[in-house]
Amino acid sequence: MNVRPDQLADVLNRQLHPVYMISGDEPLQVMESSDRVRAACRQQDYTEREVFDVDTSFDWQLLKDEANSLSLFSSRRILDLRIPSGKPGREGGQALKEYAANPPEDTVLLITSGRLEAAQKKSAWFKALDQAGVVMQCWPIGPDRLPAWIKQRFQSGGMQASREVIDYVCQRVEGNLLAAAQEIDKLNLLVGPGAVDIDSVREAVADSSRFSVFELADSALAGDQVRVMRILHGLHAEGIEPILVTWSLAKDIRLLAAVSAKRDSADYALKQAGVWQNRLPLYKSCLARHSTDRFNRLLQRCAKIDGITKGQQPGNVWDELQTLGYLLAGKQ
Repeated sequence: MNVRPDQLADVLNRQLHPVYMISGDEPLQVMESSDRVRAACRQQDYTEREVFDVDTSFDWQLLKDEANSLSLFSSRRILDLRIPSGKPGREGGQALKEYAANPPEDTVLLITSGRLEAAQKKSAWFKALDQAGVVMQCWPIGPDRLPAWIKQRFQSGGMQASREVIDYVCQRVEGNLLAAAQEIDKLNLLVGPGAVDIDSVREAVADSSRFSVFELADSALAGDQVRVMRILHGLHAEGIEPILVTWSLAKDIRLLAAVSAKRDSADYALKQAGVWQNRLPLYKSCLARHSTDRFNRLLQRCAKIDGITKGQQPGNVWDELQTLGYLLAGKQ
């Protein structure tokens, strides 16, 4: 059964299915939908949980053995299978197909994965999961739907945001739901429930001593290497998701790479891209320090960090982010 993220709560309220597959490249929706499934399971006494992280060396026999074993501690359990690449391979596809054909009793299989390509959605294993339970794909929310999503997010926290506030958040997050949720949660802590206007938001942001990914990007563009390192240490200590930090730096590097190829019209290109007037000097400062080739190499580093975050490459993601930030803030 194929459902949308906004339909999941109703589906869970009606009944629990033996299989849930949640995929997509919108991390907040995938994360919150998975949490919703686990919460529904806990309400029905699914208290035991096994987590499987799938990479190229994963032994699919582990899933088969777990499915066939009896629970030692609880009569009900969750098998939490994570496939960042969305590609289980031939052996994994066969294992999932066999599992879906005969799911064990008192067990819920929760699969989370990255975005599925057309080939995966046409595969036998995906069709088997669709027939056995619930499949859900999380798509990014476009600019036309983002204001309504942000407004609803404010309301869910007991806040009534003015149109100016909603537009302000839209400008800051540029479609990244994880960044939007974090920004709104921060405002909820600083401002509290009730009506929220633009003046109170600006005051709250000014009074906040916590570092943000937006301050990180501005410091890197400005060439302040010392502050970049300090902010990255702060973000790491606060438990900020690395994928959010990568996004914040990558979106600016991607824009700079495109603009640097036509430096004669840099001002026009930056304004066309929606850069605010007060941030133009930051972008121009960074353009003066790096060449197009340099920006492209930094983008390759972003791709590597994304692979580490998703478990597709080895490495320490925070070490790589420090290197990326230091290079972007530095001189060629």
